[in-house]
Amino acid sequence: MYKWLKIQSNLAKGWLRLSVGLGILSSLVLLVQIAVISYILKTLLIEQIDKSTIIPYLFGLFIIILIRAICTWGREVAGFRCGEKIRIHIRKLILNKFQELGPAYIKNKPVGAWATLLLEQVENMQDFFSRYLPQISLSIAIPFIILIAVFPISWFIGLVFLLTALLIPILMILVGLKAANANQKNFKALQRLSGHFYDRLQAMTTIRLFDRTKEEEKLLKKVSENFRTRTMSILKLAFLSSAILEFFAAICIAITAIYFSSSFMDKINFGYYSSSSGITLFSALFVLILAPEFYQPLRDLGTFYHARQQAIGAAESIVEFLEQISTTNSQIGNIKLEKLSTIYIQAFNLKVYSHKGGKLLIGPVSFDIKNNETTALVGPTGSGKTTLINVILGFIPYQGSLKINGIELKDINQSSWHKKISWVGQNPLLLHGTIRDNITLGQNNPSNIALKQAIRDSLLSKFVHQRGLNYQVSENFGRLSVGQTQRIALARALFKNGCFWLLDEPTASLDANTEKLVMQKIKEKIRKKTSLIVTHQLHILKNIEQILVIQNGKLIKKSNFTTLSKIPELFEETLQSNPTPDRKNTNA
Repeated sequence: MYKWLKIQSNLAKGWLRLSVGLGILSSLVLLVQIAVISYILKTLLIEQIDKSTIIPYLFGLFIIILIRAICTWGREVAGFRCGEKIRIHIRKLILNKFQELGPAYIKNKPVGAWATLLLEQVENMQDFFSRYLPQISLSIAIPFIILIAVFPISWFIGLVFLLTALLIPILMILVGLKAANANQKNFKALQRLSGHFYDRLQAMTTIRLFDRTKEEEKLLKKVSENFRTRTMSILKLAFLSSAILEFFAAICIAITAIYFSSSFMDKINFGYYSSSSGITLFSALFVLILAPEFYQPLRDLGTFYHARQQAIGAAESIVEFLEQISTTNSQIGNIKLEKLSTIYIQAFNLKVYSHKGGKLLIGPVSFDIKNNETTALVGPTGSGKTTLINVILGFIPYQGSLKINGIELKDINQSSWHKKISWVGQNPLLLHGTIRDNITLGQNNPSNIALKQAIRDSLLSKFVHQRGLNYQVSENFGRLSVGQTQRIALARALFKNGCFWLLDEPTASLDANTEKLVMQKIKEKIRKKTSLIVTHQLHILKNIEQILVIQNGKLIKKSNFTTLSKIPELFEETLQSNPTPDRKNTNA
């Protein structure tokens, strides 16, 4: 995981180098600052000269402090930009993987778990890139610079600094190994907690109506307590690493102070190069003031070390997700469907297996969806209709043959295939944005003529006239009824005007009168196009050229309505679990 994080950091090498360079410059200026302070103290304490003579030095000290402040500010900005650039890149990788794996895979986990992966876990990498990585270089470079300044004054103190500097990282690593494992477990617990909380939030109305709030509250408290316990155990490890570092730093500073005081009292007569001159007050003050600064980069590294373990813990889940084999996209080739005006689909011995366990979900089935004709797919709930639709969309891998215009779907570029499809589902999703955005899906410079036509054909004209195209809606529909949401989804499909229409109960949420008008418009649009419609309503099936009847993943019949209606028990079996809803009270 650490190697993977380091590879990602290559994207922002410039910002990293700038952050490290400003840190090194700040340390060089620090040496000058401490030398000036030591000189001022020496002149005041030993030489007792007039205080007015040190005013230029005080002014110089002010300039030095200002330069260091600018360097610190620059380091913060460079570090933030570094983390920002890498976080954006990682989020793009995750979003691209979402698109590659498809909705059939994504729905296997709660939305809250995916939100945690994309938002919180990526965000928790910020300190690793902005602070920890630059600090690794600085924790080596700054002590090295200070050792160069200290060794000429006292080789003994130089050795003390050097030995303790080598010992501290070893102890920190021992503590950090346990912290990394704890962080990995903590992120998985956070994913479960987020998914649990988000699902309960969405189901709040149902939970209240069934009077289960107390039970859910107890369960949420139990899950939260588990997460709190894990978090506190990580904090204990973080404090332990800081305590170890502070302990050794304090001992070393104490040794330095005792050594110089003993040297001035002639109790110690070693550790420096010239026995005649010994240790001067200036050099003693310079090294003693410099001693805490020698350990400061290591202190900062210890402070940011938990960011390393946090990032490794977050990276484990992200890399595990990014390394998921896209069985769907592994079957999608590079052939692009260009300039097609009609679509026909052929399936032969088509089989679909579940992602987990390899259970046969559909098949073997063989059928044709002819060009410029409408085909209906009917069957009871759980018969495999949704799975078959996802296969045709390219979201689920298959075995056997499924050809689009004579080209195997496995060999077709998925994006080019989706561009040919107008799709309306029974549970449409609206995006956070305006009605215009939801119909055009953010298309640049959309055709106003096509947009107005789509609004008229979906019977949205009155609503759009009242609210306007810039009316804001959200994924939870805001103040829109289910029927209005369904018509916006229909307008989206009409605006796209693909050459293959896939309709999954497109009028399920509309009242009877609106349904009739909308179906008329749909029939007009798909009259000369290939279309597949999933429905449980007999009156829609009457004018459809071909009907595919599916049960338990098997295609049991395929014919027209006239032929199938002579087998009344067939429609009773396939539609009895999905009766036509009563639409009198539907808010459309």
